[in-house]
Order: sequence, then structure tokens, then C-alpha cells
Amino acid sequence: MSIVDPRSGAPLTPPEPAPSPAAAPSDEQLIIDVDRNNIQQVLEFSTQVPVLLDCWAPWCEPCKALMPILEKLTREYNGAFILAKLNIEDNQDIAAQLGVRSVPDVKLISQGGLVDHFQGALPEKEIREWLGRYFPAPEDAPASPEEQAAEALAQGDAETARSLYEELVQQHPEHYAYQVELARALVAQERSGEALALLDNLPPEERDAAPARGVRASVEFREEAPSGEELEALAGRDDSEAQFKRALRQVADGQYEAGLEALLKLMQADRAYGDDAARKTLLRVFDALGADHPLTVTYRRRLFTLLY
Repeated sequence: MSIVDPRSGAPLTPPEPAPSPAAAPSDEQLIIDVDRNNIQQVLEFSTQVPVLLDCWAPWCEPCKALMPILEKLTREYNGAFILAKLNIEDNQDIAAQLGVRSVPDVKLISQGGLVDHFQGALPEKEIREWLGRYFPAPEDAPASPEEQAAEALAQGDAETARSLYEELVQQHPEHYAYQVELARALVAQERSGEALALLDNLPPEERDAAPARGVRASVEFREEAPSGEELEALAGRDDSEAQFKRALRQVADGQYEAGLEALLKLMQADRAYGDDAARKTLLRVFDALGADHPLTVTYRRRLFTLLY
């Protein structure tokens, strides 16, 4: 306790130093290798702190992609759980007792028992969501690579988005959603040919699904939209053709709300134009944006109201 002068309030003794904050756990405390010599102690330790058990093998390429993500998240969660790494090649008896049939296999153990597990090299975003079922998210957690890439694309930084998606595709070659998003970034960079080639190489069920169809639709809009010279020639015209072409240009330029609004008005005013072209184009824009996009939700509802 500091002693002060009762007249002036000035300290007569130096103040006691404030207690130093607890040091962050070291990597040696957070991340450990498990074998037959310490597996029992690790299971017992799970009665105090949950254990994330990463079962891996040296020959497993997905394991090599997953482990750095788990290590990164373990540091971010800063002691909420520890990461225990089990090489099943060197500890086949333990792997058999744990029921490990393929790797990577990540098990959450608490109070000595299995709480949950996942298999395969899940992307970071999905692992964060999985951990979020059991642990509060760490304060000031950095955005995942998926979130960074999506934000970059939304802000018009297609180069950064493309680079991030390329890394994600390399890390998770069978997570086809990343290839679709990479194609979307390529389209934004005016590299539509590369984007279409990437989509063409997807498995049929992915190639024909809504996200890939949406990227193709965005390419088609760019090809169909009138040029600047054509738009100038339409100046002063307000017939259905002019309205439709201006709406196409808006969609191709990423002005989706303006384009959707124009298409909806054209559909109300002239449903017969171009064999119901406005309604059909609205549906293609919904594909391009994706079913969960706020504009898709809003304008699909308005289209439904108009039709029924």
C-alpha cells in the first residue's frame, strides 16, 4: 500500500507495482505430441481442460493441410483447450482403441470422454463454426481466409480475392465451393475464359449446381450487355428494348439492385417483351447472386407477389 502526505496527497513512498497480467500459455503448454507414454495423462487432464485430439499420419496430405490450422486456432483460443497430436502410424494400438479408421480424425475430449469429432481436412471457417458449438469465440479473432476473400471481392479487390481463393483451392482441392468462388474472382478480373474452364472441370453435380450456374450467368451478362456506344445510341429512348438493355448493363457492371429494379418494372409494364425476357433475366440474376443474397431474397419475394 502507498503512503501519502495527508496535506498534499502526494505519495511519500513509491506506489506498489500493479500485478502483471498472466502470461499467455506457451506452445509447449497448448500443443503436445501424444503417444503410449502420455495418452493416459492427457485423457485425465481432459477433466480440467478439454482436449482436441488430432489423429494424423505422415503419409496423409490432408493432415498436413489441417494441422497448421488447428495449431493456429489453438493459439487463438489461448487455453480454452489444448491440442494433442497423435501419429497413428507410430501408435496403431491407441488409434485402434480410439476407433480411428481414417485420417485426419479430430476428436474433442472432455471429462475423459468423447464429446464430438470430425473427419477430413475441413476449411478453417467450418472448423471455427464447429468449435463455436462448444467454446466462446476468442475476442478480436481474425477473419478467416474465406471471410477475407469474400470481403475483398465485395470491395472490388478481385486480385486479393483471387490470390486467397487460389491458396484455399490448393489447401482443399476437394472443397469445390472454393473453385467456384475462384472462378467468380476471375470473372471480376475480366478473365472469363479461365473462369469457365475452371467450372467445366468440376464434377457434374457441382458444375450444374446453383453457385456455378450463377458464375456462368455473370459471364453471360457481360457478353450480352450493350457496349458504351450502344448505350449512347439508346439515349433518349424509354421503350422496352432500351429499358432491358440498360438493365443488362447495370447487372453486368455489378449494379444489381438498380438492374433488378429496372427488370421488375419492365416485367410489370411489358410482360410480353422478348418472350418474358424480364422475368427470365430476373431468375438468372438470382442465380448469379446466390439464393441467400439479400437482394435475391427481397426481389424473389417481390416477383412472387407480382406473379401471384
